[in-house]
Amino acid sequence: MQRNSKSADAQAKRGPIVLVGMMGVGKSTVGRRLAARLGLGFVDADEEIEKAAGMTITEMFERYGEDYFRDGERRVIARLMDGEPKVIATGGGAFMQEETRALILDHALAIWLNADIDTLVDRVSRREGRPLLKGKDPRVVLTELAAIRNPVYALCPIHVKSAAAPHDVAVDSIMEQLSQWP
Repeated sequence: MQRNSKSADAQAKRGPIVLVGMMGVGKSTVGRRLAARLGLGFVDADEEIEKAAGMTITEMFERYGEDYFRDGERRVIARLMDGEPKVIATGGGAFMQEETRALILDHALAIWLNADIDTLVDRVSRREGRPLLKGKDPRVVLTELAAIRNPVYALCPIHVKSAAAPHDVAVDSIMEQLSQWP
């Protein structure tokens, strides 16, 4: 795909673009496609956390708990906020941590990918390894998390709806908003 606007390119060259939102919203898939369109590198923060820890996120939650994981997540995201233009997909809870949120808002352009609960439930049912859903009803957990997290995600300067449609629709929306970004 070719880039579709000079101002989107200019925004991307200012520094990292960070995608935040609920699990299942498509941050990694949309992030990879957005990075390709912008001609930038892509980093999945969860993959970087697993590399740094030498274990999966599920293993970190099981062995050491969520606080341990969040501390490692904060350190990895701080390392990624190096001013280099790239697209970064974060885990669903990263932006909820005050220090991590401040890093993202101060050193990157934060984009909230939002989706309705039905879309999220459908998407998370396709992939295992989500510690917050283990042994629980995904609809209940996602509804409760959305009630808490969406007002915080709304602090992002750009909001994009990720619908039950191809992820390129969300990428198109991001590109459009980037083209209008000051």
